[in-house]
Amino acid sequence: MRQFTVKVPATSANIGPGFDVVGLSLSLHLILKVSVPPANEQAFVAPAITYSGEGADEVPLDAYKNLTTRVALYVLRCNGVRSFPSGLKLHAHNEIPFGRGLGSSGAAVIAGVILGNELGQFNLSKERLLDFALMVERHPDNVTAALIGGFVGSYLRELDEADTLAASVPLSEVLPEYPPDAGEDWGLNPPPPPSGIGHYVRFGWSEPIKAIAIIPRFELSTAKAREVLPSMYTRKDLVFNLQRLAVLTTALAQNPPDPDLIYEAMKDRIHQPYRKTLIPGLPEVTSCITPTTHPGLLGICLSGAGPTILALATTNFEKIAEDARQIFRIKGIEVDWKVLTIAGGSQVE
Repeated sequence: MRQFTVKVPATSANIGPGFDVVGLSLSLHLILKVSVPPANEQAFVAPAITYSGEGADEVPLDAYKNLTTRVALYVLRCNGVRSFPSGLKLHAHNEIPFGRGLGSSGAAVIAGVILGNELGQFNLSKERLLDFALMVERHPDNVTAALIGGFVGSYLRELDEADTLAASVPLSEVLPEYPPDAGEDWGLNPPPPPSGIGHYVRFGWSEPIKAIAIIPRFELSTAKAREVLPSMYTRKDLVFNLQRLAVLTTALAQNPPDPDLIYEAMKDRIHQPYRKTLIPGLPEVTSCITPTTHPGLLGICLSGAGPTILALATTNFEKIAEDARQIFRIKGIEVDWKVLTIAGGSQVE
């Protein structure tokens, strides 16, 4: 029996002005415990999945419907292995809330990519693993941070015509739905990813900085949060964000961190102003909780598409979180909060 564990961190994308550009890995995890029995000549036994923690009552336990195992099968088939090992057993324990802007789907995708690589023993590089992830999750910020860890900037490379076509195939072709009558040849030849779709760099991070995740008790889909964004922006707003992002990526690595510098550098005009209608309390939290009113605070922003709000701070964590809770409560929304550290990247043990 071969056994291994895959551990993938939660992530927060965007981080103030870094819309679709930067991501941050956080100390909540999706953990897969995997058992692979020795190969034998007996009849194929379908994978058995169990699940605990966040979302345990929502996640499909059929390997051909579960996102993580469907991604793993995609990696296997693109590398010449047509099926899961017979008798595969997988237990997932999830600490990452669903639909809250903490990268739950990105973690599931990265877990699947790594699972496929380990089951097939392909020894793929991190760059190649990222290619597979980007065929499923088309925005690089969450999946890159989940794979690499830390504070990460990423972009999608401009591809030539053939690779652009290959990278743009519908998700339904990459991860086909398996109907009840699907045979063993269903979806056998998925489109492999081009090489080098995404590129990234890991920024420095000042060790005293922790992240307070203020998590409203409702879900917000990324698709819905993207629908409210405009198709065009003014030059003034784009320059506003570019200036702050250029400062922020260095400021968060300085020790001691400068709250005046960071608070202003975490402001945004690209996505937060448009999403405030979806998250009652967001404008009040981001404007009323400041380094002046709450010493120790460095900056505050929407986490990913929301509704979680991320406050970066060095001290005074409980005061910052509880005052945010009171603001949300006035709006009729209850929240949970967690003080998180910056996590390392995905691991296999």
